[in-house]
Amino acid sequence: MERIILIRGGRVVDPSQGVDDTVDLLLAEGKVARLAQGIDAPEGAEVVDAAGSIVTPGLMDVHVHLREPGGEHKETIASGARAAAAGGFTTICAMPNTDPVIDSPATVGFVAAAGREAGAARVYPLGALSIGQEGERLTEIGELVEAGAVGITDDGNPVMDSGLMRLALDYAQAFEIPVADHCEDLGLSHGGVMNEGVVSARLGLKGKPNASEDVHTVRDLLLAELTGGRIHLQHVSTWYGVQAIRRAKARGVRVTAEATPHHLLLTEDAVDGYRTDAKMNPPLRTNRDVEAVQEGFLDGTLDVLATDHAPHHYDEKEQAFDDAPFGIVGLETALGLVHTHFVRTGKLELSTLVERMSRAPAEAFGLPGGTLEPGAPADVTVFDPQEEWVVDPTEFLSLSRNTPFTGERLTGRPQVTIVGGRVVWRRG
Repeated sequence: MERIILIRGGRVVDPSQGVDDTVDLLLAEGKVARLAQGIDAPEGAEVVDAAGSIVTPGLMDVHVHLREPGGEHKETIASGARAAAAGGFTTICAMPNTDPVIDSPATVGFVAAAGREAGAARVYPLGALSIGQEGERLTEIGELVEAGAVGITDDGNPVMDSGLMRLALDYAQAFEIPVADHCEDLGLSHGGVMNEGVVSARLGLKGKPNASEDVHTVRDLLLAELTGGRIHLQHVSTWYGVQAIRRAKARGVRVTAEATPHHLLLTEDAVDGYRTDAKMNPPLRTNRDVEAVQEGFLDGTLDVLATDHAPHHYDEKEQAFDDAPFGIVGLETALGLVHTHFVRTGKLELSTLVERMSRAPAEAFGLPGGTLEPGAPADVTVFDPQEEWVVDPTEFLSLSRNTPFTGERLTGRPQVTIVGGRVVWRRG
């Protein structure tokens, strides 16, 4: 039986069409059917009352760690997909640094199939760039793409061999996929657990200097320029990195880049008291870096908002700072954080935020969606821009709770998430 949903009376914001108006949205047969005022509900249609809410193309997060296989005590594909839906995301991209690594058609197929079975947000795997993420031999990119991979990356293991990165950028062009990279020169950052600077010196912790990210960023940009390949730079955190990406874009380099909510909002001071929930990689940096990341996000140099959702079990984060793992969860707080601190304060137009969280990631990774044009996938996010709430990790659908934003008061919260014309999550 055909599933029909009428989303009525919401403010539809779709940058792909230049739409920002109070209109109705009709979804049928898993596709967007119509966008207009005063649509009558077809017989048997489910009606979603969106009065007072924002209706957008389904939000996408292209940088998510789902931990399965091998780390199911932290997160599973199913729990991560549900957490994504609760955060308003209809699509997520799963990183390959699992155990075993997602470096074969079989493991790519496993992630894709488990994502479909979860029945929540869509899950697209990224395949590993190198076999075992060991940085020595290129994976069979064509086979990974055929199995469902939408990009390749050794995220978590920076690609130190420039020749291998050049080869990846060359080969990936044949399959029209991006190469994503975590920019870090391990020779400069080895053993570092936070940003190198005054705070790390005061706390007696070994730091990672900005240069460890910057030299790697510049290398990737130069190799993308040399090969003509598509590079996607993950979780940019430094002042210099933002400038380098801006200059590369001006030269026509095919680069997209991420800003994360934590690098947009937090400095190294969040680590004070040896707070392991503020330990991440790349690390939280200085005010100057945060201001640069914000500027890059506002002007489109950093054109994609991504969470780098990195769940860890409570016991792991309770270790001494040096021993605790890097990363925070982000799927269920991202929209509220950025809406509160950028849209509500007038720094960013709502349509621009929606673009950074829907059309831009869709274009960066060639994903279906990112628009509410008729015929597009019926992936829709409905959120209340006025709802005030407090971040409480005990309410997360993620299996992990590691966030530095506990107790923060936010405004703007997802209400309904629709994937393929089916309501996969509804608040309450």
